[in-house]
Amino acid sequence: MATGNTHSLMKAFKLDELKLERNGTREPAHVDKSIERLGWLMDDLFRVPVLGWRFGLDALVGLIPGLGDTGTALVSFYILAAGVRHRVPKITLLRMGLNIGFDYVLGALPVVGDVADAWWKSNQKNVALLRERATISAEEGRAGRLSDWIFVGGMIVGLAALAIGSAVISLNLLSKLFTGFSIFSR
Repeated sequence: MATGNTHSLMKAFKLDELKLERNGTREPAHVDKSIERLGWLMDDLFRVPVLGWRFGLDALVGLIPGLGDTGTALVSFYILAAGVRHRVPKITLLRMGLNIGFDYVLGALPVVGDVADAWWKSNQKNVALLRERATISAEEGRAGRLSDWIFVGGMIVGLAALAIGSAVISLNLLSKLFTGFSIFSR
């Protein structure tokens, strides 16, 4: 479900008025401005005049074949790591990882992927998840829990395997393109 739809449902049922119980208090945890700024830089930095569409460095850097999407995924991992420091639940960490993976897979497609990067905005989605689900401030949980780091490490290994797999497939397709279009050339 989209974030806008979730917000509409929360308003309809007056769920947005309820304060979540966090660490014995009713106030939400503070998320670093630097994390919010990073999400903005990656997804909303530029505005298309007249249309009002916004896109960020994620879509621009993604234009660099192969390296662009990998580089922006590494930046996205920083926001994911902030989720560990803020002790968001593992299911939220998983959602954040899936947002990064979906962005990476879409971004790997030439041109179409860059338009999808501008539309999907995985970093903004992850910052919103972090803001909604943070249980403590980053100062309180500076190191994070070992089990959360292992969980995120596993996701990063999975995403790295996805990156390596897509690179192998891309190189194979490029070699087929340069050696001829015949699939059965060997």
